[in-house]
Amino acid sequence: MSNSSSSGSAPDLSSIFSSSSMMAAAPEVPVWSAISAAASCLRQGGVLAYPTEAVWGVGCDPFNPIAVARLLRIKQRDPAKGVILIAGHQRQLKPWLAPLEDEQRALLDDSWPGPHTWLVPDPERQAPTWIRGQHGSVALRVTDHPLVVALCEAFGGPIVSTSANLAGQPSAMNLREAQRALGDRPDGFLDGPTGGRTQPSQIRDLMSGDTVRAG
Repeated sequence: MSNSSSSGSAPDLSSIFSSSSMMAAAPEVPVWSAISAAASCLRQGGVLAYPTEAVWGVGCDPFNPIAVARLLRIKQRDPAKGVILIAGHQRQLKPWLAPLEDEQRALLDDSWPGPHTWLVPDPERQAPTWIRGQHGSVALRVTDHPLVVALCEAFGGPIVSTSANLAGQPSAMNLREAQRALGDRPDGFLDGPTGGRTQPSQIRDLMSGDTVRAG
């Protein structure tokens, strides 16, 4: 996992790419320079908008409290709600997956990679409070979106994934809608298509099996 500096103000990312647009090709043939720049943005404490399986998301380094606080201000999101961590591979979520029983791991294996977010127990509080919010679990997903997989691999770990819109507003379905919703407040937009799904990821509690949000 990547650990960015947790002090200082928002980074000056003008030397990396323009905040108005960050272009990449379709996920099947990603522009690696764009992905590398996006990962650099995240490591420097930046906030990045990017396409996910169904809607556009906005994220940052989950272990940088200043970056997460800034993201939540941009979205006007209540910190108590917590945020999702999205990864490109299960190994990037090892601290939370290693203690699980075989039955629980099987549920994850059957649904990942894919549009399924699980609330996984975090008794050791390995996810910081600014990620968990008021909860004792952490929301995790291993994506099958090629562009996001490449981004997480380039970054070196999971990243925050929350919808690219203001709290309570409709989700952004494309770059233009994400830019309209967020303006120039993010440090960049990693352009590309969504995964083509019509609904955001399903959220389920791993221990109870209850569905928190239908996908």
